[in-house]
Amino acid sequence: MNETDTSPEKIRQLFLNDTPLLDVRAEIEFEKAAFPSSVNLPILNTDERHKVGICYKNSGQEEAVILGHSLVSGNTKEQRVAAWCEFLRCNPGAHLYCWRGGMRSNLTKQWMSEAGVDIPLITGGYKALRKVLLDEFESAATTVPMIIVAGNTGVAKTQLIRECDDSIDLEGIAHHRGSSFGRRVKSGPTQGHFENRLGIEIIKKRSANPDRPLFLEDEGRTIGPLAIPHSFWNAMGAASIVKVDMPLDFRINRILQEYVVDMVEEHVAADPVLGFDHFREQLLGGLQRIKKRLGSERYADLAALMSSALSRQEVTGDVASHEEWIARLLSEYYDPMYEYQLDMKKDRIVFAGNYDEVLQWCAAQ
Repeated sequence: MNETDTSPEKIRQLFLNDTPLLDVRAEIEFEKAAFPSSVNLPILNTDERHKVGICYKNSGQEEAVILGHSLVSGNTKEQRVAAWCEFLRCNPGAHLYCWRGGMRSNLTKQWMSEAGVDIPLITGGYKALRKVLLDEFESAATTVPMIIVAGNTGVAKTQLIRECDDSIDLEGIAHHRGSSFGRRVKSGPTQGHFENRLGIEIIKKRSANPDRPLFLEDEGRTIGPLAIPHSFWNAMGAASIVKVDMPLDFRINRILQEYVVDMVEEHVAADPVLGFDHFREQLLGGLQRIKKRLGSERYADLAALMSSALSRQEVTGDVASHEEWIARLLSEYYDPMYEYQLDMKKDRIVFAGNYDEVLQWCAAQ
């Protein structure tokens, strides 16, 4: 790609190939939204960009440009140019962008060229890259056949999705398990990062198997704090459904493993001293978030069971006591709610079976 070639197809190729991208925007811009293959080496850091912005507002563009050059000069300039050149040396084929492909990326390219290094520049910058992904959501919503994997809580829908070749793991991209208890120890992506990664995954799946349906887990519009792009979620809401049915014992054990055993390991690995306390807070906090829907009496019963199980686990390491509150939460809250929602979609169900049967059915499509 040269400076003028920013056709959607060329940009898709950058994403398909996981082309390294040199992002010279300020850290604050990068943290809000970027791309999985991009590395942030700003020409103006957040503080410098802020100063230049104030100067531009008060004194105009010419004075702002002068200030920018004075802030990035001498050793500072040399260090930044050296870092860019080293990045390109380690990542041959990398491309350069800023916000709109304007002054910052053009100046970066010029300084690198003066140092004897040439890097392709993406005209239109981040906005051009982002537009391709936004258009991808709209296109996929109308042209890509989708199949939604549904089923009660604990039937291992997410694992099944991960076993399907032509699938997108929405919860994996969101770094969230998708329920009131689903927050992970490490914070998840921003909305911008989530959308960008999802758009790239759609491009890759469509390119690999253009005639195959796309398998997705049954989700609400939001996964934790993140929202699935509206047009894409609407398409999911009209797609065919396959339903996974598994026995209650299987589901209890699955929830126990994911939300107790695995979760406490995550917390303790992150903080060996206070990890269990953080785990307790998260589990009780998840129950607190659905208190209104549970009702005061049921919430009090479940909170007492959960607290007792947590105390026993902390002292003995035994997690078996958690099974009681899990069983009651599934049978008294999650199952009735989910079955009511699924009943409204029953005309879209094209297959139902246990985990292995659904997996085989999906592979045959």
